[in-house]
Amino acid sequence: MTGPATAHQAPGGAEERLFSPAYAAATIGFAAVMFLTGFAALAVVPMLPVAARELDGVPLYPLVAGCFVAASLFGGVLGGDWADRAGAGRPLAAGVVLAVVTLVVSATSTTIWQLAVGRFLDGVAAGMIAVAINTAIAHAYPDRLRARALALMSTCWIIPSLAGPPLAGLVAEWWSWRAVFFGLAALTVIPSLAVVLLLRSRSWQAPPEEPESGRPESGRPQSGRPGSDPSAERASRPTLMVAAAVSVGAALGQYAVSGWDVRHLLCGVAGLALLVVFVPRLLPPGTWRAARGLPAAVLLRGLTSGAYFTLEAFVPLLLTTARRVPPVQTGLAFTGAAIAWAGSSWLQGRLQGRVSRHRLVTAGALVMGAAVAVAAVGTLPGLPALTAAGAMVLAAVGMGMAAPSLTLLSLTHSPPDRQGYAGSAMQTSQNLGQMAVMGLAAALFNLLLGFGSAELPAYAAAFGLLLVPSVLAATLAVRARSA
Repeated sequence: MTGPATAHQAPGGAEERLFSPAYAAATIGFAAVMFLTGFAALAVVPMLPVAARELDGVPLYPLVAGCFVAASLFGGVLGGDWADRAGAGRPLAAGVVLAVVTLVVSATSTTIWQLAVGRFLDGVAAGMIAVAINTAIAHAYPDRLRARALALMSTCWIIPSLAGPPLAGLVAEWWSWRAVFFGLAALTVIPSLAVVLLLRSRSWQAPPEEPESGRPESGRPQSGRPGSDPSAERASRPTLMVAAAVSVGAALGQYAVSGWDVRHLLCGVAGLALLVVFVPRLLPPGTWRAARGLPAAVLLRGLTSGAYFTLEAFVPLLLTTARRVPPVQTGLAFTGAAIAWAGSSWLQGRLQGRVSRHRLVTAGALVMGAAVAVAAVGTLPGLPALTAAGAMVLAAVGMGMAAPSLTLLSLTHSPPDRQGYAGSAMQTSQNLGQMAVMGLAAALFNLLLGFGSAELPAYAAAFGLLLVPSVLAATLAVRARSA
């Protein structure tokens, strides 16, 4: 039986590359999907406040913005479980097809609820695509090419982060926000069909067979196949159920903070109960009390992500609804934030060995606190409308320092055979942090509006709330330091 090391050798012993004949179709297909996924994700976000205003759904905007994150948590677990059982081909094909459908659902929205459904389904698709592509890369390429393939997938987000938001703003200004969704759906159809056909024709759409010796191949998914450990098969099902329960609980919580009647209260109680019961199963013990090491790093990821992404959601809403800034200018603020994040991330890499990682987390959290203050000041009527836009760029500088440092700290605190678990816990904490902080900020925002407050003071209060996770992260960063 041909082993994995020889199965990928080129005829004549020539070294193969990502775009060698054996891998070119897969590389181009994966890169196209990741490029358009990134373009859609980054182009759609600046349009959501515009759509919410036109659909008379500004109070439900946090639900629209947050349900994508809640659904992506479930989509990631669903895609990983499906890929382990049947190979990466099916969840990836389902994800790319669902992504096109959800763009059409959002584009044709007549109510804010339809837009929320579209965003929820888009989150499921995004989670499935991300996990399935990583699994497909593990099956499609030999060891020596996998790191390069993953680096290429990350690179595919650079151009969308720079061009996506301002281009979407121009389209919305010249036509409508619906044209952005329809255009992205049309652009995604052909690459999606190509990837589906590619996956149907490739032998690696299911995990490779075990060697004749009966020993599993290193690094290959084993569950869901004859001869796999039945206990691992059973263990994967509760994880999927837990992720579904957390996603539903988070969505109920996001809806609950949009109003103050009995229905919203009941949804809030149900959502909180689901989160209290199931969230601890997804995080390391000691996370809530910031136990030293990995639990503290996981908690810090939730705090920093919650502050940053809530700011990223509310600043465009402020600019669109209260300050009437054109969509193209809001899109440019997203582009500036992407550049700032990349530059700050590069800088923290250059400081390797010179500054302790936990100190970089502290510095990043303090910078985000300063960004929150800028956003709050940007609500003052006498200042230029774009003052608050600068907060997005400044906050991206802080996250560029904090996020990679926390990732490295989590790996430092984890043995090699538990680093996958650490990565999963960090991603889960990031999603939960976004949902929790955004939910609290939305509750305060809608509460003030319900009591008759003007829009700008309500925004200022929501931004002021973000100082809490920023200061907590700066204070607790020392508990995540490595030996």
